Amino acid sequence: MLGDKRREGVGWRNPAVWAAWLVLAFLSAPSLIVLPLSFSDDTVLRFPPHAWSSRWYVAFFASMEWREAATRSLLVATATTLVAMPVGVATALALRNRSGRWENVVRIAVLSPIFVPGVLFGVAVLFLYAQLRLNNTLLGLVLAHSAVALPFVTVLMEAGAAQLDRSLEVAAASLGASPLRVIATVTLPLLRPSILSAALFAFLASFDEIALAYFISSGEYATLPRRMFSALRDSIDPTIAVVSSLLIVITSALIMLTFVVGIGQRRTRQTGLER
Repeated sequence: MLGDKRREGVGWRNPAVWAAWLVLAFLSAPSLIVLPLSFSDDTVLRFPPHAWSSRWYVAFFASMEWREAATRSLLVATATTLVAMPVGVATALALRNRSGRWENVVRIAVLSPIFVPGVLFGVAVLFLYAQLRLNNTLLGLVLAHSAVALPFVTVLMEAGAAQLDRSLEVAAASLGASPLRVIATVTLPLLRPSILSAALFAFLASFDEIALAYFISSGEYATLPRRMFSALRDSIDPTIAVVSSLLIVITSALIMLTFVVGIGQRRTRQTGLER
């Protein structure tokens, strides 16, 4: 009886479920407009399109500037993920289940990039990089994007680490495993879903970053969002819709991949417990 009530509470009759679907539909509505616009045959953005064509996809892939900007964004986002993940994982493991004064100071320092408005943070990085000669460099982009991605990684990893069963780590240590071996063979495998989610957020935080890119990159070092901003400022053509559609598809694919992998890992874990 109780189980039936619980299932009914989370079913389609629950108003919260309908509210969640309505919010999801509202957030997805712009995508339903952008995707058709990318297949427009018009020379300006117009919805609904008068005719359909893939000419703007051809124009995008034929443009050296767009291809280089996309490749640069992928390179910077990948490097940012590789830099932010080890730092974020180490920080989260050091801070987990701790709430002392110094731990809170470290948390505030790590989370500060998301508290400061993006424009102010971009201006500050611009002046700092002017002294270090890191403006318009890939190294500067990766370091700045890593500072933006680090809070997401730390928060997700700390939340995942707080749910770990510490007895497993204690058991491994009691059997003679060193602290590093415990982390490598027990802690990190248990945190695999959190690691995958954190890596996804780090990648997307870098790939979609525009405020920093606007101040510290231009010309041959412009990222894809920076290139999109410049194109919108100079002229508006359906190529922007193509880029936006590709970003939507890539982001959705990564999120679905994370979701599928997480479900697979939970099923594997449940099967192992049943055995």
